[in-house]
Amino acid sequence: HHDPPWQRERFSHVTELPFLDPAWVHVTINDLTREQFEDRGIAAHAIYNAFDTTKRVGDRAMMRNRLGVADDELLIAHPVRAIARKNIPVALRLVEQLQGTYWLLGQAEDGYGPELDWLLASANCKVIQRRSTLDVADIYAAADAVVFPSLWEGFGNPPVEASIHRRPVIVGDYPVATELRGLGFDWFFPHEVEAFRADIASPNLDRLDRNQALAAAHFSYATIGRQLGELLDAKGWHP
Repeated sequence: HHDPPWQRERFSHVTELPFLDPAWVHVTINDLTREQFEDRGIAAHAIYNAFDTTKRVGDRAMMRNRLGVADDELLIAHPVRAIARKNIPVALRLVEQLQGTYWLLGQAEDGYGPELDWLLASANCKVIQRRSTLDVADIYAAADAVVFPSLWEGFGNPPVEASIHRRPVIVGDYPVATELRGLGFDWFFPHEVEAFRADIASPNLDRLDRNQALAAAHFSYATIGRQLGELLDAKGWHP
């Protein structure tokens, strides 16, 4: 389960989901949702999202050339779909403060197009929109840093991806981010823009090492495979 209906206001009227069946086991992608299931009398297990945590190095020069970004240009990625809860106004304000180039990877959805057009047209920074499918390693290799000031996420993959690919990241204070920070991740908050600026200029290698190691420990395919195997064994369903 990624997004049960009660976590979205427009779907809160949907009360018949999730279905209950003794042949099923319910698995959520975070403890917050698992606890919400249990509050509703539904037993559930939490298993986090899985990522490719191998230390792949993307092609920075190729990707920046495709984007028309100069070698010395500060490129700040915002790898999200353009919808209201992604908090694009704050992301733009952060990039403006950093005097960088704002790179939005997703397109507008849920009727957000007119608002997005106005925001990007009035931004006081260079803006790049790249909507085609790109390799994750190339994205993070090209970017100098990542902003992710979301108001709500069912999980929020970009902070973990930024950790895997050793990029500093600003992360909003949404509930699941607090849960993930509890694992030990040292991500910047949106109000820490000056500290973020300093870290981009002179990276804290210990922080990058620690975040990368935490991502590998908690979100690798091997970790998730082991957790799924243990769950199947516990249910007596493992072949």
